Amino acid sequence: MKTGFYPGCSMKGSAREYSESLLALAREIGRELPEVPDWNCCGATAAHNLDRDLALALPARILAAAEKAGMDEVLVPCAACYSRLKVTRHELLADDSLRQRISGLVEADYRGSAGVLNIIEWLGRVPDLEKLVKKPFQRKVACYYGCLLVRPAGVVKFDRPEDPQSMDLLMKKIGADPIDWAFKTECCGAGFSVSRTDLVARLSGQILDDAVSRGAEAVVVACPMCHLNLDLRRPNIEKRAGKKFHLPVIYITQAVGMALGLKPKQLGLQRHKVSPSALLAPASAKPPAGSKSASGDSPASAPLSGSSAGAPASTASKVN
Repeated sequence: MKTGFYPGCSMKGSAREYSESLLALAREIGRELPEVPDWNCCGATAAHNLDRDLALALPARILAAAEKAGMDEVLVPCAACYSRLKVTRHELLADDSLRQRISGLVEADYRGSAGVLNIIEWLGRVPDLEKLVKKPFQRKVACYYGCLLVRPAGVVKFDRPEDPQSMDLLMKKIGADPIDWAFKTECCGAGFSVSRTDLVARLSGQILDDAVSRGAEAVVVACPMCHLNLDLRRPNIEKRAGKKFHLPVIYITQAVGMALGLKPKQLGLQRHKVSPSALLAPASAKPPAGSKSASGDSPASAPLSGSSAGAPASTASKVN
């Protein structure tokens, strides 16, 4: 089966570390991931609020290009992009006249032969993942699915919409201890990151607060928008909450990559606003990454390759 890779806009820009860690992981496990040729933006959070035909045409063109390239399925790591491609495929296969009309708009005969795969499904196919682990990821983690990865349940048909377990099971395979918590599918504010940063600060702050209160040492995500809101918007979150959160937020591909022994720079760990360097030290060497020391500072941690744990985040994020 030929699996194509749709990076979407974010993995070429604001979420470069997600793409870097995914491709490094794919090389490590011997999986080829050719990009869908001549791909375009899927419309993400905007198109379906403005024009239904446009919202269907943008993902349909991507899927048609994948079909033309002989791809049997398309891996879509971004949860927002995954939602748009999955919903479009569902709607067009259910209405042949609509499929033909959208095919005319994109000037391609979209047939619906290529499936749409999310990152958890792709990782779940790695045979004997436990045997590939070189450095068990022995941390208490909050697996954050967000609101798009498992919804709408009748369309994606992936895991349980209220209490999903697939990411938790993957993390257990690499040695992690997923916590039981209340916010694993709550919204972080999504596309309101710029227009309503105050809303994002409130919603994302609740997510971090619950994870920290239950002893999490990291939040694991599978969505660039979720990562942006929980990581890049940390100053806004902390200002609204009136307290500091030192909890790092990492992608599922980075967590698995660390367990398989990949280097920090291969995984793009130096690009985060909140340094995840504490996760690189032996698990018994320090208190949970979300806690404070007696002085109120974040726990000491070893610097990442190419960055300093004490350097300003804006500097660390520019390391190539």
